[in-house]
Amino acid sequence: MSLAMVMWGVAWTSAKIVNEYLSYSNLIFLRYLSSFLFVLPIAFFSKEKISFPSTRVFFTILVASSLYYIYNIAFFWGTDIGSSGLGGVFVTTTNPIITFILISVITKRINRFQMIGIAVGMLGGIIILDVFSLGTSIFTSSNLAFVICSVTWGVITVVVSYGQKKYNSIYYIVFCYLITTLIALSNINISEIIEFSKYDLRFMIHFIIVSIGAMAFGTSVYMYSTSIIGPIETSVFIFTVPFIAIFSAFVMLNEAITYQVVIGGLLSIYAVYLVNFKK
Repeated sequence: MSLAMVMWGVAWTSAKIVNEYLSYSNLIFLRYLSSFLFVLPIAFFSKEKISFPSTRVFFTILVASSLYYIYNIAFFWGTDIGSSGLGGVFVTTTNPIITFILISVITKRINRFQMIGIAVGMLGGIIILDVFSLGTSIFTSSNLAFVICSVTWGVITVVVSYGQKKYNSIYYIVFCYLITTLIALSNINISEIIEFSKYDLRFMIHFIIVSIGAMAFGTSVYMYSTSIIGPIETSVFIFTVPFIAIFSAFVMLNEAITYQVVIGGLLSIYAVYLVNFKK
């Protein structure tokens, strides 16, 4: 999970860079197609018996895949018109709270250390965003995309968690990637995709980070973990991403790192300890 979160953090910066090359739908199509092709052999060699999901499970796959498409449109849109560092911070610090609310409504089984951990993570996010100084000015129209990202990912976390309870996790991931690819296929610009001259080394490096690193590896690990340690515990791991996102934005995009980021990042990492290890 830790390496997966590193990939997610860097992906926010890489997304801003690949936006210079392709449209949002084309990026989503190539992202999920490459992830599907990467994960498929892993599923094949896992020696798990291949079976088709039940109607109920397949419905959760359709819902998750549709939300993945919406999330990715907002993801590329937000990083294109806004700050990738801010997006990485905002989405990853508010998403676990949405997951917490959804799960608590459904199960009503959240212990006090999980609640404290999420509160500490929220405080870390607030400090990173420097809300005490900026106030509501951080919520501009350009951040609407990041709000959509946060909400959709929270719902995805819950849907995937319940869907995988009655179906093999690896094949669940494979089906999600395949269907999201098919959804994106209906909106692609094929002439732009086959213009191979635009795929320079800079694009390829950052696209690999966004697709193979963050999606095929990062999201697959995240989805698999929801069925093992639960959606709340898995979701709170995202609190480590803001620090990584801001640091990568500093290295690649020359965005400044402030003391608020360091303090907030440490608090967020402590939140992961509270929720996952403190009983």
